[in-house]
Amino acid sequence: MNIVLVEPEIPQNTGNVARTCAALGATLHLVHPLGFRVDDRALRRAGLDYWHLLEVRHHASYDDFTAGVDPDDLVLFTSRAAVAYTGIEYSGAAYLVFGSESRGLPQEILRTHSGPTVRIPTVSDARCLNLSNAVAVAAYEAARQSGFAGLQTSRFLEGGLFD
Repeated sequence: MNIVLVEPEIPQNTGNVARTCAALGATLHLVHPLGFRVDDRALRRAGLDYWHLLEVRHHASYDDFTAGVDPDDLVLFTSRAAVAYTGIEYSGAAYLVFGSESRGLPQEILRTHSGPTVRIPTVSDARCLNLSNAVAVAAYEAARQSGFAGLQTSRFLEGGLFD
């Protein structure tokens, strides 16, 4: 699985997304420009001690990112979509694409995209979830659809489940 953040602005959100990617074994793609430096303390702190589990790829632009990606594997998340994120099937090669915290995905990207565009349902007065929460909701739906392949679904402690 691949998580793509297009021009993220808040280092703590990106750090939290990085931790989610590490827990899932997903690759994190950061599409520049970023609203922070990658050595930002807030970014590192939010990811805690998971950075060694994470593969991060940087892309100079959205066009640079999509140059090597099958367009059918791109799933765009936007509050403007009509289809719920649970209404599609995610492939193991899926790229879950999210926009920046303040602007979402640029209209040009949405207008030219031919694949699925989905939303996470909210009440009418709530525009959308926080970026890191949206990524977690979407990524775990994709993981659930794959039967949580490669993920530990139970953890037994020595002597029993609750010791």
